Amino acid sequence: MKIAFAGKGGVGKTTLCAWLGDYLARNGHDVILVDADTALSLGQASGLDAGDLPDPLSAREDLIRERIGSGFLSLNPDVSDLPDELSVNLPVAKAGNGRTGTKRLLTMGSITGAGDGCACAANALLKSVLAHLMLRERSVVLVDLEAGVEHLGRGTVEGVDGLVVVSEPSRRSLETAARVGALAAELGLSRQVLAVNRGIGEPRLPDLQGLPSAVVHVPALASLTARQLDQASVLGLEDGPGIDAVCARLMLALS
Repeated sequence: MKIAFAGKGGVGKTTLCAWLGDYLARNGHDVILVDADTALSLGQASGLDAGDLPDPLSAREDLIRERIGSGFLSLNPDVSDLPDELSVNLPVAKAGNGRTGTKRLLTMGSITGAGDGCACAANALLKSVLAHLMLRERSVVLVDLEAGVEHLGRGTVEGVDGLVVVSEPSRRSLETAARVGALAAELGLSRQVLAVNRGIGEPRLPDLQGLPSAVVHVPALASLTARQLDQASVLGLEDGPGIDAVCARLMLALS
């Protein structure tokens, strides 16, 4: 399963990506979390200390020159070794019964989203790695995309099985979610779920063309609010059972 997370900035898509990755790993899946957002906060949200964060692939000029070149660019480089070589392990809490899976983080940096038009060396390498993960990686892959809609193109959604469009229960946020959903549908990605984050109950949503019809409501969590001034990690909260229930609903909606 390959799942991407998209939405307006600040709506909680990185948090939901971290939660789902942890949930799946604790339930026996091997998971690769891909941070493709320039904010680069998925690692810390997933429990990694700031000092242990890897350099983003987009900043690895040595690898970019080695695989892509600096004159005539190779737009189809061999990147099969890079996910293992560049990813770092993330902590996983032991599950009660059965096999506990693994979590790894691959930090990409921003991926330009204008389809396949960008031929810059860094972007060519990023898209090649992402395509390899989507088409050949057997682990579950979760991709935290850049905020907004500009990044969304065939280079970022090709091979994705499902899209989680994250929004707050506000008009501006939902309008962005509708644009994301509509563009993804145009690109052939029909398996989508709208995650309405930080709501009270299940508010009635406006009728906006492009909003995914499948909806999962994620309540505002007091334990997360209390945590965020002191810690970057969103894992290990008192509301853990409720978070697991949200993750189970997301997976059911995408199935």
